[in-house]
Amino acid sequence: MHLPQFRVSVLSLLAAFVLLCAGCATNPVTGKRQLSLISEESEIQMGQQYDPQVVAEFGLYDDPQLQAFLSEKGNEMAAISERPNLPWTFRLVDSDVVNAFAVPGGFVYFTRGIMAHFNNEAQFAGVLGHEIGHVTARHTVAQQSKQQLAQIGLIGGMVLSPELASQGETLMQGMQLLFLKFGRDAESQADELGVKYSTAIGYDSKEMAGFFNTLDKLSGGAENRAPSFLSTHPDPLNREARVLELTQEAQATDNRSAYEVDRNSYLQRINGIILGADPKQGFTESGVFYHPALRFQFGIPQGWALVNSPTMVQMGSPDNNALMQMRLAEGTDTRAAAQQFVEQNKVQVASTSDQAINGLPATTIVGEITQQDQQSGQTQKLGVITSFIAYGGNVYMMAGLSQSQNFRKYAPAMENSIRSFAELRDQSKIDRQAERIKIVTVPSATTLQQALQDNGIPQARLQEFAILNGMDLNAQLPAGSLIKGISGGSTGIRP
Repeated sequence: MHLPQFRVSVLSLLAAFVLLCAGCATNPVTGKRQLSLISEESEIQMGQQYDPQVVAEFGLYDDPQLQAFLSEKGNEMAAISERPNLPWTFRLVDSDVVNAFAVPGGFVYFTRGIMAHFNNEAQFAGVLGHEIGHVTARHTVAQQSKQQLAQIGLIGGMVLSPELASQGETLMQGMQLLFLKFGRDAESQADELGVKYSTAIGYDSKEMAGFFNTLDKLSGGAENRAPSFLSTHPDPLNREARVLELTQEAQATDNRSAYEVDRNSYLQRINGIILGADPKQGFTESGVFYHPALRFQFGIPQGWALVNSPTMVQMGSPDNNALMQMRLAEGTDTRAAAQQFVEQNKVQVASTSDQAINGLPATTIVGEITQQDQQSGQTQKLGVITSFIAYGGNVYMMAGLSQSQNFRKYAPAMENSIRSFAELRDQSKIDRQAERIKIVTVPSATTLQQALQDNGIPQARLQEFAILNGMDLNAQLPAGSLIKGISGGSTGIRP
């Protein structure tokens, strides 16, 4: 999922993670000196601090065999890299976003979303090498050094209350690392290292180039992308051509007579993996957020973006000037939870109410928070409406924030969302099942389109499944071919 571009306060917690050291350091990959305010010891400490935040934010995907495969190949590749002695850790995280990312110190994360979109082991290995390359070449460390030198935080702008900001740091820091934009040179070097490392352990890195074609289609194709010179990332198709060149060079100096692709074995590994959002963790439909596992629902203000994570749900207004957050509060008493919130945030309370919300005990406060913007030094006032709702043995906090001068503009929508919190009773929502990839065998020669239709993929989703399979719809399939179909969900696709 993608974060809405909320403007929040500078996150000073990063300073506690970074132990600065003077001067430059030698890049392990290039052997050249480069700016680095972070020692290797501090880099490892940073990774160890970030790792539990990333895990808390995304959760781990429960597939021991696929996790073991990721760790096995990651450790094999790390062992032949320029930094084999880092405490390498490879994690499969529970996100449908098609992405892989790394944090300093040897922590590498693959989402189930990207695992679902690979079509052979060689594609996976190329991207794995790319992410390991970001660590071995210290790209993340270099980025953090520049940020420290410029004295900027991870994300700048509008302040949150201290209590909400502390709760949100996991989300903001983990997501910042996920979407950290490296420069074109860093991405190109990581591509080179991806080719180098995957070739070294016997995979055909040409397949990595093929995956860039999938990324191109997922991004909407050339007609929907900014020109590559306007982006900090190389264009996927430019990267595809470059990786093909690098593969030819790497294989020319290698002694192997053949390189592994391993399509069928990989497809069997991901048979049954969840595709898209897992409804048990919460889903949106027709302007309502439903959480089947916790049995609650609430309305989303019209036009607002929603980000769901294991620890909280956040919503942002279209103009990014108002924020809502829903999460668990401590204890089981709504008044005590509200009082604790008031004391921690020094809320100047304008009104308090114990009016129930849809029959559930609740305490609601409206007030104002005065806070100093850590970036500008200026004092800002925030309007806040927060309800603490007792339900199912828990107390849920739903809070809405905006700058005081704009609070009346957003308060009705925030209050309506809060007051829509209710028990989820619709059994069709409670029983909603995740869609899962089902690997099927094509019984006779046909096209991909016909094979998908034969396996119940509706017309409106044929292009989606063509991208998922890494083929065009008119691709010819020999008898016995394996393709990705689907089971489960509520789309009428047969299991």
